[in-house]
Amino acid sequence: MASVAKILEAMRANPKGIRYDELVKVCQHYFGPARTGGGSHAVFKTPWPGDPRVNIQNDHGKAKAYQVRQVLAAIDKLEEEGES
Repeated sequence: MASVAKILEAMRANPKGIRYDELVKVCQHYFGPARTGGGSHAVFKTPWPGDPRVNIQNDHGKAKAYQVRQVLAAIDKLEEEGES
């Protein structure tokens, strides 16, 4: 499997072409283990108040493009807060 940096690069280039297992790997790297409720969604906790979750689901082995974009936005916010 590709490194997190390579997956992130691919996510930014083409959110529609990301496999679900790659998105899970990135989310685990940035947000820790998923909290799953037994359903089809994997929920990752984020460190800020408000809606503190990243929510992804498997769509026949692929990640949903809008969820990839949400993960990228959460990672960008996390990195911005780390620079402050």
